[in-house]
Order: sequence, then structure tokens, then C-alpha cells
Amino acid sequence: TGSLGQGLSIGNGMALAARLDNLKYRVFVLMGDGELQEGQVWEAAMTAAKYKITNLTAIVDYNKLAQDSFTKDLKNLEPLKDKWETFGWKVIRIDGHDMKQVVKALKSKAHSEKPRIIIADTVKGKGVSFMENNQSWHGVAPKDEDYQKALEELL
Repeated sequence: TGSLGQGLSIGNGMALAARLDNLKYRVFVLMGDGELQEGQVWEAAMTAAKYKITNLTAIVDYNKLAQDSFTKDLKNLEPLKDKWETFGWKVIRIDGHDMKQVVKALKSKAHSEKPRIIIADTVKGKGVSFMENNQSWHGVAPKDEDYQKALEELL
């Protein structure tokens, strides 16, 4: 949901609304790790744990790159799993490039009293030599020749 970090708060509201309306749907919030630099995310994390919002699943694309820097150089997020557990969440950490792990995590049974978060360890631009782990490609569309070169490497 972007650099302002409002998505988890919105997800909390949607999940609580389902509870109030006796609806059985689940809410998923996808966040980038750069977004975790925002205090609002951690306020929302505490709120979700306090109200035991068990129909909420957050997913963090943990590629260790924010828009213009490595996340460790902004505010180090490690130990990320421990932080979420301390905030009262059930944590599932996976290889975000392994679709079997992704599907298994998404299908996993919800905790009876805790929201859950899937920390998906990834590499930005994985599989494309000139894009892999390169922050200069964040939010930049490739030119035609870069696109063709990337396709060749991926296929």
C-alpha cells in the first residue's frame, strides 16, 4: 500500500467490519519492507493483536530494499520475525520465490487469537542480472532494449 504505511490500518478496519457483520471472509494486506519504516504500521500491528483480528493476514515482501536505499541503512528491521512475534502476531517466514511455500503459507490455518504475518524473503529483480538487488530499478519502467534483455534472461 505504499510508503505511507496505511494499508495495515485499512486492513484492520476491513477485518473488524467482517467480524461485526458476522461475515467469514479473510483480509490480506501486502506490504513492502520499506513501508515497515512507518510508525503507522507498528500502531496497526499493535491494534490487530489487541483486538485479536484473526481473519487478517499481512504479507511482507522482504527484499531489503526501499525506494532509495537498503532498509538496513534506513532503520534496520532485523530481527523482523522476533519483532512481529513480540507485537503479538503469528509469524510464518518463507522463501517468497518458492510458490509451494507461498501457497502453503496462504492456506495455513489461522491462529485462534493472533493475526498472522507472512514474511516472504525475496530478491528484488530476481533472475535478471542487471536488475537483481539493484535499487535503481525501483519504480522504473525498463526501456524496450532492457525489457528484451530481461525476457531473454528469464526464459
